[in-house]
Amino acid sequence: MAKSQEELAQTMIDNLPEKTGKSLVEWQGVVTASGAAKHGEIMKLLKGEHGVSHGFANLIALKCIGNLDVSADDLVANQYKGKEALKPIHDAIVAYVKLLGGDVEIAPKKTSVSLRRSKQFALIQPSTKTRIDLGINLKGVDPEGRLEAMGGMCTHKVRLSALDEFDAEIKAWISSAYDKA
Repeated sequence: MAKSQEELAQTMIDNLPEKTGKSLVEWQGVVTASGAAKHGEIMKLLKGEHGVSHGFANLIALKCIGNLDVSADDLVANQYKGKEALKPIHDAIVAYVKLLGGDVEIAPKKTSVSLRRSKQFALIQPSTKTRIDLGINLKGVDPEGRLEAMGGMCTHKVRLSALDEFDAEIKAWISSAYDKA
């Protein structure tokens, strides 16, 4: 079974001294002494001046600004502040993907929730107060009708504004993406 986001972060933290030469506490001291406070500034400092790889730099930056200390439930709750009407759509998508298999990892981020197996197969993002954009990885499938082309981590997206829009067609797309992940 896939590791949780917290377990993955802890493994990286444990590996920091071996891979970077300093512990997390030591890197936090370097960042504090530099005066860098924003994620981008910290990344530039660590990668540019200290040669830290992108993944470890991102971890250190997130720990320095506190983003990894927020629980998954709090991340999701924060995404739906002022967008409460969309939360039932989110909940229905999550409930459906849990039925696909025990290997589904639901990984909330600051602005979205990644749905992964061995790789990401879908992404839930409350984009406006009235719409969720459901990203789906469907390589080789032409965008058509409600299934729009999308760049980035997902190849397609579907715009959802009401719970009844999360129907059998969308579930089939998600299931296909899950099978390929």
